[in-house]
Formats: sequence, structure tokens, C-alpha cells
Amino acid sequence: MTMTTRIIIWMIAGLILGSSINAFAPDNTLIQDYLVNGLFHVVGTIFINLLKMLVVPLVTFSLICGVCGIGDVNKLGRVGIKALALFLLSTALAITLAILVAVSVNPGKNFEFIQHTTNEFTAPEAPPLTQVIIDLVPDNPIAAFADGNMLQIIFFTILFAICLLMIGDRGRSLIDGAEKLNEVMMQIVTVVMALAPYGICALMAKTFALQGIGLILPMIGYFGVVMMVLICHATGTLMIMLRLLGKISPIQFLKKMRTAQIFAFSTSSSSATIPVTLRTVEKRLGVDNSTASFIVPFGATINMDGTAIMQGVATVFIANVYGIELGLTGYLTVIGMAVLASIGTAGVPGVGLIMLAMVFNQVGLPVEGIALIMGVDRLLDMMRTAVNVTGDGVVTLIVANSENNLSHDVFNDPNAGILETVHLPHGSIQN
Repeated sequence: MTMTTRIIIWMIAGLILGSSINAFAPDNTLIQDYLVNGLFHVVGTIFINLLKMLVVPLVTFSLICGVCGIGDVNKLGRVGIKALALFLLSTALAITLAILVAVSVNPGKNFEFIQHTTNEFTAPEAPPLTQVIIDLVPDNPIAAFADGNMLQIIFFTILFAICLLMIGDRGRSLIDGAEKLNEVMMQIVTVVMALAPYGICALMAKTFALQGIGLILPMIGYFGVVMMVLICHATGTLMIMLRLLGKISPIQFLKKMRTAQIFAFSTSSSSATIPVTLRTVEKRLGVDNSTASFIVPFGATINMDGTAIMQGVATVFIANVYGIELGLTGYLTVIGMAVLASIGTAGVPGVGLIMLAMVFNQVGLPVEGIALIMGVDRLLDMMRTAVNVTGDGVVTLIVANSENNLSHDVFNDPNAGILETVHLPHGSIQN
């Protein structure tokens, strides 16, 4: 049984177990205290922490290896510009598709929200664009690494790696050391992934024990449209981009990307999924480390396809609920705002709600309407993250193929990079 199959089985088991607890024992103190908030919470949180533990050192060492492997600042800039353009294109396509589908289906037309009026929502403050640009450069790189600020880490690490190249042979030992440390980090990823089925089961069980399937029913129109557009974008729009711009088989890509998608779905965090995404695109899909190590962390920070889809559908839904007519100009404004905000708020905590509040303010929708959709947002966030990670993989492959940094032999080999059973060494290490 492959790791992906095991993960799917344990994920479904967690979903069924959590939904059953929510349906039949929501007020059972023993189950809630010792199982949901006890065992499930502890195991799930430890698993998330294990993934987050890997992110900063893995991105740092991998990025140093990648930049030094490219060895050309011009090529590095070219890769960055291609990746940014493709991320913006996919975000624009995502929100356009969301608005077209939402306008056709019209969710929220006859929505009754009397029972929800007690909900309150305070819109978070969006930082000005000037501050976001300033914050790209860390005033204290140690603090950036400690806080896990990905854009600042990427900036400092790229600068550090470029300067390693500039000092020539004197920096060779550090580059060799980074390559060895990167191998160690990839091995730690393999060990952590061996624990994945149990961690994912715990995360799913806790989420559905607390949220429950029944929460979806009052919001079924909104939930259904967002889910439909997310699936269409992941299996349609992105795959068309992959075929037309990358000349790559979408079917083979989806088969090999499943593990990263499942991780993203269960963790609801693109950043926490970085170690798995990096391993997948390098070992399973055949992308050279020099390209993957730059684009994957960049995409996890700036790629907002799933969030853009939620914004598009939420805008139409709230406009229908409050009886506000946006018109063509309003929808074009939403598309433009979502694309620009995906850059302007990258790396800011709570980015999804900040972007949605910005969009609502711009087109004149009541910001307090966000409180209506927050109930089901946790479940939709799982799907949004899976779509974001799929977009990261698609852009990485397109750019890698255009730079001749993609191994088609590895990509076409169905067994390439499959996780094997982890065997810990026995006995003492000999000097």
C-alpha cells in the first residue's frame, strides 16, 4: 500500500469519526475532553508543529543550493519574473471563473440570515503598500527566521547565496555544507511523512467533531458554489495552463501531486505544506532543486488562487443577501483588487479576511457580512489550500520546463520518488 493510499484511508476514517462524534456525542464531556480536545488535539498539533519545524531550515538550505546551482543572477531574475507573472495570471483566471459561476448560480438570493445577525465581525486593518514593500527587507534577519516571515527569509537567503557565489572558491565549503544539510532536511521530511496518516486522521477527526457536516446546510448555496469553482480551477483552468504553457501531461501531474494536495487539505496551511510540496516537485515530478527551491516558498507566500475564488463567490453571495447590485464595473473592480491584493498583502497574517474586507470596502458591500460566511470558512479553507498548492506545482513545472530544469524521465516514471518504509538504523554509529 502506497503512502498516498494510507493517507487517504486514514483521512476518511478521521472524517467519519469526527462527523459521528459531532452528530451523536456533541455534549459528551468525556469524549470532548479526552478525545476531541485531548488525543485528537495533541496528535494533530504535534504533527502540524513537526511540519512547521521543517519549513525555515528546509527553505533556507534548499534556497542556498538552488541559487548557487543556478549560478547566474540574470537567470534567477528571469525565473522570478516568470513565476510572478504566472501566479498573477492564475489568480486573475481563478477570480474571473468564480464571479462568472457565482453570477450564473446566484447564491444568496433568498437567504434568511436572522439567526446569524448576532455574529460580529471586525475588519482587520490592511497595511499600506509602502509598508509591505519596506517589510520585504528584514531589519533583523534572526528575528525573521525566528518568526518564520517567509518573504524576509527568501530575501535574506537569496542575498546571502548570491554573495557566496561572488566570493568564489572561499564560499565553496559553505555551499557544500548547505547541500549536505539540505539532504539531511529532506531525510527528516521522509521520516515525518511516515507519521502523516495518523496526524492527518487526528486533524480531520477534530475538525469535523467541532464543525460537523450540519454546519454546511444553511450555507449550502455559498459552500457548493465555492467548492465547485475550486474543483473546476484545480482540474480545469490550471491543467489547461499546464498543457498549453508547459506542454506537460495534466493527468500524470495530478497523479503525482496527490500527496501534497492531501497534506494541504488536512493542514489548511500552504506554509506548513512547503516541505511536502518541495519533496513532491523535486523527487516525484523531476524539477531541479535550483528552480523548485525558489518558486515553491515564493508561491506558498504569494499564490492566492483559492482565496481569490472565495472572494469572488463571497462578493456575489453577500451582494445578493443584502440586495446590492454591483454591475460589470463592480465585478471588474473585484478582479483587479484581488490580483493586486495578492501581492500587496503577501505574508501578512489573516491575509484572506484582510483581502476580503478590502474588496468589500472598495465595492461598497457591508463588511459585517463576512460574519455570515465565517462559519463554513474553516472547511472551505482546507480545499482552498489544496488548490493553492496545486497552483504552486503547476507554475513550478511550467517555469522549470521553460528553463530546461525539468527531468522528463523522472516526471514520466510512475514510481519515481515514491516514499519507502522508513527504517531506523540499529546499533551504534562507528567512528
